[in-house]
Amino acid sequence: MARTARKVTQRQRIRRRIRSKVSGTPQRPRLSVFRSNKHIYAQLIDDLAGTTLAAASTREGGVEGGGVEASKAVGQRIAERAKEAGVDRAVFDRGGYRYHGNVQALAEGARAAGLTL
Repeated sequence: MARTARKVTQRQRIRRRIRSKVSGTPQRPRLSVFRSNKHIYAQLIDDLAGTTLAAASTREGGVEGGGVEASKAVGQRIAERAKEAGVDRAVFDRGGYRYHGNVQALAEGARAAGLTL
């Protein structure tokens, strides 16, 4: 139990440090990533207005399986929704997770679909 609490606390510290340097604007919103044990979620956030411009996750229909392939599909879906919202550039916020595996696949999927990170 103590090991899990320490890992969560460490991720929160890293997340706060990242958020002190990364902020989203209407022209270049923040692409925020949250990863749970089963799913991965992505949001485009305008921090100045405090609004979410677009969101995508593996919990939605149409994304099958799990792991890296599903994360890449979520990245492509968030990029498509960003284009619908009139956004072509974003700032990547990895949320305290390592840029590795699912988080990296999400970012690469968004880039492949035309979103500049």
